[in-house]
Amino acid sequence: MNNRMELSFSAISENESFARVSVGAFVTQLDPTMDELTEIKTVVSEAVTNAIIHGYGEGNEGTIYIEVMLEGETVHLIVRDEGRGINDLEEAKQPLFTSLPELERSGMGFTIMENFMDNLQVESEPMNGTTVTLTKRLSNSKALAN
Repeated sequence: MNNRMELSFSAISENESFARVSVGAFVTQLDPTMDELTEIKTVVSEAVTNAIIHGYGEGNEGTIYIEVMLEGETVHLIVRDEGRGINDLEEAKQPLFTSLPELERSGMGFTIMENFMDNLQVESEPMNGTTVTLTKRLSNSKALAN
């Protein structure tokens, strides 16, 4: 099965659950396992929360863009913002690193994304936003039966 969707929404914390549920509902077309669906929804939450908090800063105006492509049994997910970007990408990917310790952030966002997905790519440029591209091949999807 090949299918595609796009979302864009205000970068406010109230929209994190909207993104999570929307992507989860779209991916269910492939009949993922509960674990796979939970992992995808968790990754969406992490990426969107990072965009809100680190890309724009809570309370600042901005837009988050999500694109999901289903190709056979593979889910391709892109989460993009046009915010502040990341100054040092390698440092930001380190487990437990957070640029906002005063917000009691765990610094595990990229680590979680990397562990739950098959592939993680992050592109960022200071003051020009961040794009997180994730890929996951489902093990028990309808696509495998076709």
